[in-house]
Amino acid sequence: MRHPHSRTTRFRVAGALGAGVLCATGLAAPALAASTPAPAARSASASASLDDGLALTPPMGFNNWNSTYCRAEFNEGMVKGIADLFVEKGLKKAGYQYVNLDDCWALPQRDANGRLVPDPVRFPNGIKAVADYVHAKGLKLGIYTSAGTRTCDSVGLPGALGHEYEDARQFADWGVDYLKYDNCNNQGLDARERYRTMRDALKATGRPIVYSICEWGENKPWEWAADIGHLWRTTGDIKDNWPSVLSILKQNLPLARYAGPGRWNDPDMLEVGNGGMTDTEYRSHFSLWSIMAAPLLIGTDLRKASQATYDILGNTEVIAVDQDPLGKQGTVVSAAGGRWVVAKQMADGSRAVALFNESGTAQRIATSAGAVGLPRADGYAVRDLWQHRTYNTAGTLAATVPAHGTVLLRVTADRHWAAYPPAVEVGLDSDLLLTAGAPVTLTSAVTDLGRTPARRVSVALTGPAGWDIRATSATSAAALRTGRTLRTGWRLTVPAGTPTGSYGLTLRASYRSPSGTPVTSTVPLTASVVVPPPSGTSYLSDLPWMSAANGFGPVERDTSNGEKAAGDGRPLTIGGTVYAKGLGTHARGDIAFYTGGACEKVTASVGVDDEKGTKGSVAFEILADDTRAAATGVLTNAMPAQSLTADITGARVIRLVVTDGGDNTDSDHADWADARLSC
Repeated sequence: MRHPHSRTTRFRVAGALGAGVLCATGLAAPALAASTPAPAARSASASASLDDGLALTPPMGFNNWNSTYCRAEFNEGMVKGIADLFVEKGLKKAGYQYVNLDDCWALPQRDANGRLVPDPVRFPNGIKAVADYVHAKGLKLGIYTSAGTRTCDSVGLPGALGHEYEDARQFADWGVDYLKYDNCNNQGLDARERYRTMRDALKATGRPIVYSICEWGENKPWEWAADIGHLWRTTGDIKDNWPSVLSILKQNLPLARYAGPGRWNDPDMLEVGNGGMTDTEYRSHFSLWSIMAAPLLIGTDLRKASQATYDILGNTEVIAVDQDPLGKQGTVVSAAGGRWVVAKQMADGSRAVALFNESGTAQRIATSAGAVGLPRADGYAVRDLWQHRTYNTAGTLAATVPAHGTVLLRVTADRHWAAYPPAVEVGLDSDLLLTAGAPVTLTSAVTDLGRTPARRVSVALTGPAGWDIRATSATSAAALRTGRTLRTGWRLTVPAGTPTGSYGLTLRASYRSPSGTPVTSTVPLTASVVVPPPSGTSYLSDLPWMSAANGFGPVERDTSNGEKAAGDGRPLTIGGTVYAKGLGTHARGDIAFYTGGACEKVTASVGVDDEKGTKGSVAFEILADDTRAAATGVLTNAMPAQSLTADITGARVIRLVVTDGGDNTDSDHADWADARLSC
């Protein structure tokens, strides 16, 4: 379940974990009897999956939570509007079918007969009328409840614990096709038994209902839930920021062997279009969820979505990777220095390959057809699923991938490879950290990766108006054979006075295939205009950062994190000590500063801010050019501030990173008190 900020998230965790503490001390939590006698529970190992023909590919659809939470705009009009847009915008045709309601659809109390009551303000015509509307569009309706006494919202709406059979019957009578079953207020009862009971209750209705286990991965459901549900959450809640997506990706990738038709790892819903990330990051989010065979549940209000959002969500070639009937989850081929190669076996023998750049600067990422599992062949066909173009390659798969970007390919040992133009790799040898008024020299490289030659090759580098970009060597070649490269020198000067920040550059190569087909390959690049760090020792809160991502609210200078708007924090306080200077963050957080190879040391006193009482657990680390230079273990509010010192000699960029301590992001107010940079 998702919450608009972490103050309400703790309500969920208290129910889930607090009772567990009681059990650990020998005090049994109260057992709640099932409302109807349940059939004998099956062993989790009795079958590999439910084998009921449902969710043979990962479910696709919509869920309102990431865009509305429990706000008033979540209502019947929104649900019907989403169903309309599925049809009008081609999303239904692309494979999206479930329109799912999340928390807050019901009144806080059951009726006199113990039945759930839809909120008459949000759903004046009831849930069945909404289901009928959705079904009339050829779509399906999903609903939500919790495997506890109450749901996750702080108001505390009725959960299904002790009411499984009558609630399942009510859902079936309404025409529900999908149930998301959360984990809040579970009274410390065994997760397997709670989720089995609802499985049996759903089966008893006789209606086919996809069963989504939202247990947050606390009890490793991938190990036991294959014959209980069709999908299971593997992580805590996703947030609309890059650190969250990255953290969830790394937790879900190792679980590939547990996924398959009818049983899916669920790394949580999509944030694409909600505004907290760039389109490049959203394309990565969508690409990586697809190669992981994850459920694709749209989490943005499509009534307000941009065309760019529709273009991402409606990319049928990427969706085909997710929906491949073989049902394999992609696995990691290599991962080093923020350069990831993830490959997925497809039913037709091809491989989907993600070249993913975790880092904050463009990087070359390379692998080979053999490394991703394809047989040896004279040549291969390579389809770029975002460019929608097919090339031939001699076997090398490589690209310069933008920061936080993903190049998604589909590669096959196609005997007709020669019908396609050669793949050409285009890249720069620099990370494009620029100082206004100071010229820099760069080198671009255009390399033929194909089995056939690229002819009439030319290259151009362009940037913002007023930037002086000049070639210092040849920008063209008559032809490039396999493996040959056109290298071009460039002199780039950013005008003096250009403000710090990110600016777009474009590197473009044009060439012709042997048959004369013109091809253009474009690489978007991001240049960061930076200011050299001052000499001596400075507080980091007084210096400009290159980028800052935070779990909730913005990073704050010299106050704690207030979770919402800028400036809503309090004095930085750890273990009763108040600090006048520092950075207030919230896990998962990541702040980058330019140091230009001129600095030696970062120091800080770090810990969980006192304002959250006994709540919160985090871990801190300092990265120097993406190499860990210092780190703490997990710190809690009960601990005093810990001194952290990192040797950053020679590093061009440093990052201050806060993770959630391995649990969730509830109340994780992380202070970098007295953070200083010595240069």
